[in-house]
Amino acid sequence: MQFHIKNMTCGGCARSVTKAIQSVDAQAKVTIDPNIRKVDVASQRPRVDFEAALQRAGYPAAAAA
Repeated sequence: MQFHIKNMTCGGCARSVTKAIQSVDAQAKVTIDPNIRKVDVASQRPRVDFEAALQRAGYPAAAAA
């Protein structure tokens, strides 16, 4: 699944986003491109779980275009 995170602008943000995602699924495969603010997540967990964790971490996500 892909997410677009508008306020992810640097490597520090990317680390925080990764931490939030892995708080839901520690085994999730996370690929992040902060330059285009895109996150790819490979996991069997529901998308809403990740959206909620990202929201709590201060990085609200939208579906990637």
